[in-house]
Amino acid sequence: MHTKMFRKSFLSLLAGACALTGLSAATASAEEVNVYSYRQEILIRPLLDRFTAQTGIDVNLVNGKADVLLERLKSEGMNSPADILLTADVGRLIRAQKADVLQPVSSDTLSSLIPTKYRDPEGNWFGLSLRSRVIFAAKDRVKEGEIKTYEDLTDPKWKGRICIRSSTNVYNQSLLGAMIAHKGAEEAAKWAEGIVANLARKPQGGDRDQIKAVASGQCDVAIGNTYYLGKMLAGSDEKQKEAASKVFVVWPNQDGRGSHVNISGAGVTKSAKHKEAAIKLIEFLASDEAQKVYTEEVFEYPLRDGIEVSETVASWGKFKADDIELAKIAEHQAEAVRIFDKAGWR
Repeated sequence: MHTKMFRKSFLSLLAGACALTGLSAATASAEEVNVYSYRQEILIRPLLDRFTAQTGIDVNLVNGKADVLLERLKSEGMNSPADILLTADVGRLIRAQKADVLQPVSSDTLSSLIPTKYRDPEGNWFGLSLRSRVIFAAKDRVKEGEIKTYEDLTDPKWKGRICIRSSTNVYNQSLLGAMIAHKGAEEAAKWAEGIVANLARKPQGGDRDQIKAVASGQCDVAIGNTYYLGKMLAGSDEKQKEAASKVFVVWPNQDGRGSHVNISGAGVTKSAKHKEAAIKLIEFLASDEAQKVYTEEVFEYPLRDGIEVSETVASWGKFKADDIELAKIAEHQAEAVRIFDKAGWR
């Protein structure tokens, strides 16, 4: 089975939510592994190519939206050709686990490499890279030290000065989920209401759009994931580079619980026909070599200490990360959505 044929077949089918898979799992080669990935191919392909070069195992990659991929796995059941689900945010991984499309695996390598708080205790999913959801502030309009916590953004002084994504975004849901876990639903609701009161515009766009809005003066501060800033600074789009150069990173809550962090991660599907190869790939993605690629080319953070980060990532400074177990954040995501809705955060 050729990689191009696999990709062509599934990308066309992903366009239809009710379409059935056109690849028979029985036709797959023993020397390949099939990955359903929410992560952009440009981010993950360099890692997959290195894995293939080292092991001789081809990686067939199907990209799609997280919810679409999960629905595909559910509808395909045990006939699915997918061996691995690769996605971002612990919430999506736990949704997949609850949908019963992942299987627990045992790996001494993964247990030794990945800290307990960044993996499922039963081995259904494993974190692979770390990112923080921080505050981006305009260099010419916000003073260093003026913002110290996420909670500071509810101060009336920031009225009409904040940009952020929609409440449907899972990254925001996890951020609020963490706040619920730490401070309770009542305090989390006050925070959401305070942010809504201080918005410069209706929540919209992606994290890059928030940075662009700060750079253009639509707002003075925004909340977003760190790696988007790195990708903008290192990319070929001069306008994005210029926008990114106009903001600085604020690490919130350094004197308290620390800045909110989340993961990209993966799990072996329940239908996996190449389970051994799938585990090998996840082990590779947790290796020192792959962790360096994550920081140098994706601008994320390694999951553990002792791995040097890229120059771009290092330029943002060291920070204290919230050490809450990520599974606890996911437990509060549904409540976070209700709070967002009640607060009028659309």
